[in-house]
Amino acid sequence: MNVQSKDRPVLWQIDISHYAEKARWALDYKEVDHVRRSPLPGTHIPIALYLTRGAQPTIPVLQMDGRAIGDSTAIIAALDAKYLDKPLYPSTPHDRERALELEDWFDENLGPHTRLLPFYELIQEPEIFAEVAAASVPGPLGKAKPVVGAYGRIYTSLRWGANKDEEAARARQAIAAAFDKLEAELAKGDGEFLVGDSLSVADVTAASLFYPIVVPPEGPLSPDLPRPPALDEFRQSLSDRPGYRWVEETFRRHR
Repeated sequence: MNVQSKDRPVLWQIDISHYAEKARWALDYKEVDHVRRSPLPGTHIPIALYLTRGAQPTIPVLQMDGRAIGDSTAIIAALDAKYLDKPLYPSTPHDRERALELEDWFDENLGPHTRLLPFYELIQEPEIFAEVAAASVPGPLGKAKPVVGAYGRIYTSLRWGANKDEEAARARQAIAAAFDKLEAELAKGDGEFLVGDSLSVADVTAASLFYPIVVPPEGPLSPDLPRPPALDEFRQSLSDRPGYRWVEETFRRHR
């Protein structure tokens, strides 16, 4: 199977994935010409294992310079090392360490929860899930809304436990705590960037991983798609927070 572009990096992704958005943002910010490939969710696991020779079971995976780089953190590290213009790693050791610490914190403490909660609420609304799933799968599969909707409900329940009430409650608490963390970190500076005076990996990570809740118009999920009422209610309860507005502004200015 020939899966690598000869001249351009190839990003294997799921279109609505917030971790894929993190990698896409870095590629676009650095103006790296690349190819995007979007397999059907579920089939991405064997593809990722094949590309990374068993090292990585998830995507995004970036093929670049004969390597297959799995995980959004490793992808940004590789991009920053190769494409020196518009660095996402701060230049000073102290700021770089802080940016990487924040990247790791949001990856671990926010990302899983902003993925699970929207799927939990979508599972409660099968017709809406079918609409969202149909807009998110490649090719003609999008025409089979009931089928892809049912597949999405089963897959997200088995993969992440997105059908469990207790997991959804935990996700809501974790998302609120992540906004607390974001706002506390922003208060240490001028309120525009998390570290230093320019966009860094910390900003890209936090904004990308909050996107499934904030749904900025510049993000990968169309704001015109229907949303579960309970998820909209949760979003509205957060919308006056400085951190919520920061996510919107960071997407508007830099995405």
